[in-house]
Amino acid sequence: MGETEEDVGADIGERLRQVRLAYGLSQRALAKKTGVANATISQIESGQSNPSVGALKRILDGVDMDLARFFSFELSAEGRHFYKSSDLKEIGRGKLSFRLVGADRPEKSIQMLHERLMPGADTGRVALSHKGEECGIVLSGSLEVTVGDERQILRPGDAWYFESALPHRFRNTGAEPCVCISACSPPTF
Repeated sequence: MGETEEDVGADIGERLRQVRLAYGLSQRALAKKTGVANATISQIESGQSNPSVGALKRILDGVDMDLARFFSFELSAEGRHFYKSSDLKEIGRGKLSFRLVGADRPEKSIQMLHERLMPGADTGRVALSHKGEECGIVLSGSLEVTVGDERQILRPGDAWYFESALPHRFRNTGAEPCVCISACSPPTF
């Protein structure tokens, strides 16, 4: 799936914001230094405006950065608050889709997943067990959750919460995909 003009504008805006902050400049100070209107810089950073190459070059000249470097540096997750669906990193495989929120945050203390389990999907015959706590909620379909000696079929709106040291397993025994959101702390991925 290709990037839309809106996605590109948001990426440019976030890159410009990070560059500006790295140089310790306010939007107003960057505007004064480059001769570009403060309102223009604000609109670019918020993704409301996608600058021409010339305008972007003029702004970057104010911080002595070329276009190649601007587009090649790794965006920092620091200060990032929002993730588009396409930003979620797929870490599952086969009949299990686990899309991780905030994969670019190496120091995260919560793991959140958008999960899709196809009919017959199973986290494995051997129960999982690890440090922490986890919880989740079924959005659609049904999910068999086993925690210790307890087993429950959860349906849309139903949820789970348990200490992750307890052996646990997830299976989709239904005929349709199961979609759920889960969280785990500390992260295991």
